[in-house]
Amino acid sequence: MSDNPTPSRPAAVDAKGRNTATDKNTAADKNTEAPARRPRRRPRFSVERGWFPPLGPKGRIALVASLLTGLLTHGYHLFRYPLYLTDEGIYMQRAWSLVRETSLSPYTYDYDHAPLGWITLAGWVFPLPKQFETFGNAINTGRFLMLLVHVAAVYLLFEIARRLSGSVLAATVTSFLFNVSPIAVYFQRQVLLDNLMMLWLLLSLFMLLRREVTIRSVFGGGLALGIALITKENAIFFVPSFMYLLYRRVKGSASSRFTSTLWPFAAATPIGAYVTYALLKNELLPSGFDFDLNNPPADHVSLLYTLWWQLNRSQGTLFSHTGLLQTSWLVRDKYLLIAGVCAMVMCLWIGTRDRRRNLGFLIAGTLAFGYAFYLVRGSVVLDFYVTPLIPMFALNIGMITDRLLKGSFANRFMRGAHSLTRVAVPSFVAVLLLVSPASGYLVHTNTEGRTQIADQYQSKINLTGMQHAQIAWVRKHVPPNSRIIMDDDLWGELHDVRPFYPYAHSHWNASSDPDVRDKLFRKKWQNVDYIIMSNKMRKSMMTNNADGRENWILQALRNSTRVWSETEGNIKLEIYRVQ
Repeated sequence: MSDNPTPSRPAAVDAKGRNTATDKNTAADKNTEAPARRPRRRPRFSVERGWFPPLGPKGRIALVASLLTGLLTHGYHLFRYPLYLTDEGIYMQRAWSLVRETSLSPYTYDYDHAPLGWITLAGWVFPLPKQFETFGNAINTGRFLMLLVHVAAVYLLFEIARRLSGSVLAATVTSFLFNVSPIAVYFQRQVLLDNLMMLWLLLSLFMLLRREVTIRSVFGGGLALGIALITKENAIFFVPSFMYLLYRRVKGSASSRFTSTLWPFAAATPIGAYVTYALLKNELLPSGFDFDLNNPPADHVSLLYTLWWQLNRSQGTLFSHTGLLQTSWLVRDKYLLIAGVCAMVMCLWIGTRDRRRNLGFLIAGTLAFGYAFYLVRGSVVLDFYVTPLIPMFALNIGMITDRLLKGSFANRFMRGAHSLTRVAVPSFVAVLLLVSPASGYLVHTNTEGRTQIADQYQSKINLTGMQHAQIAWVRKHVPPNSRIIMDDDLWGELHDVRPFYPYAHSHWNASSDPDVRDKLFRKKWQNVDYIIMSNKMRKSMMTNNADGRENWILQALRNSTRVWSETEGNIKLEIYRVQ
């Protein structure tokens, strides 16, 4: 009797003689013993330690799309919209002075702004084949540089948002708003020191967000910050956030003391060069160390006196019904500004709750808060001063959007649904902004109640064409030796293109520069031949006349006859012949 009554089945073998039954059993055992699949772990992320997720294929696509969008929104219609601004003319005028006369200004340089902005413009213009006329005129040539600056800023802002949040979604939302917002398009197309300053600030921040904090990145970041400070002084309001980020990045490292010293040294180097320039010209201190704002020094200009004067300027009309917030900024893009303030508060709240894990939120929130504080503190604020706040608000909105849509799910279906939601919700909002006339992003409602393409992309609108027509009339009817009062946006055209008009000066310089006011015009309206102006210049003359310095120019205007005018919308350009 057998011990095994059931006859055993022969083992199954394959063609090569392997026991397939055993293999199947082994595989089955493995399947039985294998643990349940866990949710895919997110890559490690820490701003403090420089653990940033790789960009990846989707990130590269988003980055390229952002760059192309910025090129399109800021490049299209660049030379036609918006109207040439007074300050654009001033900066190009000073760049002209550097290239043609190797001086910082064709007039007395009074340290109203640090000079690196127009030094950059001069460096851009100088090697071009036709220099200031390469793109038609001086301001157009400067605007083309602003386009290149914007594209570079998009790249830096995209990477900064991605590294502060660890998310491509946050970077994409940030870049979208930075590229497409009407208020961004309006101000970032213009030749402004603020745009150049922001490029250097973003570069400095990008250097501090490298994976490893090296001597090169610390020195480069500090140097870029110093350059930003002598491009425009407003950069000082971002410095506390930069200092805190550097402290957190190098805290506990063996080289923390060295890098903490190297960074401010690098930042101080360009500033030291600027101060040394003023010192060598004996223009650092006012005569007699007199900082009396009621009696400005008459013998020479002073860097420190001008800074003191700037600090004590006050306006306090930002929130009034006639202030810039109501009349200009909210009109151009209330969605970005309101959402930006909310996102800034949320970033600060998230960042302060857990500074170790949410360092990126804290940095983004304090960057926006620092500059917002500068705008609301009550000093003099001009229309384009809002420009540096735009990328900061976009950054905060991008990071909050990513945080609100963030989630972790074990279920495969839920993971797929969540991924779809993260793409669908921001895409829906973006489409809504683009197609809604109320937003003005792509279309808007005109004064007749009809929906049409927004002004910044409207091919029929050619605001700068009015200024070209104004210049053409001058060249045809006004003798080159005429003594002219005008706005600064025309300066380059009348001084760098033949026939030259050497006695054409802005009302700002005609009323304040002793060489122009006392030697050429002698403060007599009878010495003015023509006044070339816009309705905005008329308003500026009235505002600038608190101490009566423009009385003789206004008297010339009252004793003149209008010989040319053109109006489009709320813009009116005129030429007056003084009798």
